[in-house]
Amino acid sequence: MAEEAEQGGERTEEASSRRLDQAREAGQIPRSRELTNFATAIAGSVTLVFIGGSLTESLSGIMRDSFAFDAANLANPMWMMTGFGNAIRHAIFAILPIFGATIAVVLVASVALGGWTFTLTPLIPNFAKMSPLTGFGRLVGLHGVNELGKSLLKCLVIGAFCVGVVIHLYGSVMALGRMSSHVAMARGAQLMGSAFVWLSASLAIIAAVDVPLQLIEFHRNLRMTKQELKDEAKDSEGRPEAKQRIRKLQQQAARRRMMTKVPTADVVIVNPTHFAVALKYDPAKMRAPRVVAKGRDMVAANIRRIAEEHRVAVFESPKLARALYKSTDLNEEIPAGLYVAVAQVLSYIFRVRTLNPTVAARMARPDPKVGDEFADV
Repeated sequence: MAEEAEQGGERTEEASSRRLDQAREAGQIPRSRELTNFATAIAGSVTLVFIGGSLTESLSGIMRDSFAFDAANLANPMWMMTGFGNAIRHAIFAILPIFGATIAVVLVASVALGGWTFTLTPLIPNFAKMSPLTGFGRLVGLHGVNELGKSLLKCLVIGAFCVGVVIHLYGSVMALGRMSSHVAMARGAQLMGSAFVWLSASLAIIAAVDVPLQLIEFHRNLRMTKQELKDEAKDSEGRPEAKQRIRKLQQQAARRRMMTKVPTADVVIVNPTHFAVALKYDPAKMRAPRVVAKGRDMVAANIRRIAEEHRVAVFESPKLARALYKSTDLNEEIPAGLYVAVAQVLSYIFRVRTLNPTVAARMARPDPKVGDEFADV
């Protein structure tokens, strides 16, 4: 309870998809040993029923060949090893279908419940699991109770089926003594296969109970507290502090890129100190002048300083500077309502460039007018 309190309360919330993915990466997936045991037993017994006759015939042939030999072979020291190798090879081929079917069904049963995953995480030593207190907690906890209940149920069910199978097959087994050895072996293999099938059916009952229990326990162990869900949401969406830091760095980078464009501007219109907007106009490439840099207060002062260092014209027009700053985003063309005012400024700047300083100083500076639609901008 103390641990749950530290983590934000009781684990009442279902595991998120991210939590499930992390558990799968760590090798934590639902598995049922009872389902695997049932698959092993049913695959082996059913295969034994189908190939019981041919299996006994093959084994009989191996025994017959092993005891039948020519007296001349006794002088050959390698005859026994050769015969032994042939017997082993024939025996492997005889029982290979049982092993093949069993392995195939067990693999399918293993991935049917939790799917297939490959990870090396479970191989990392976990000394916490070696603690005697942890082991004792598993014994007396809910997991231990479940395992004890399954063991008792398994004993009862399998024991009941064993008694039923013995009673049902008692007469057939006793009748084997009245048959020839060849027929008795084939009949015995069939009876053994039938007995295994019935015993496998008992394991099916255990597996049917164990599979839901394993799924319930798996999801219960991965439950989360409300605080864990909130923390995960913050991590997935980005913590506010980290997002703010990233935004600040992005703004700084954008500001540095913006400052590099100030020397390429045709004019910087200022407030004179609170706002500064750098404009560039290329009639061959632009429909209207474009804002290449803008800022206020310290940024505006920096724009003006760079413009003066690179001999970019600085034009003071408080209303026009404020209107451009608030109505036009960076790298966008100015609105149509400011065409006339900006055209007056650019015409003046372009003409001043062609005159000598003395004549340019005597030229009357324009007083661009800003429309009423930009009065509250």
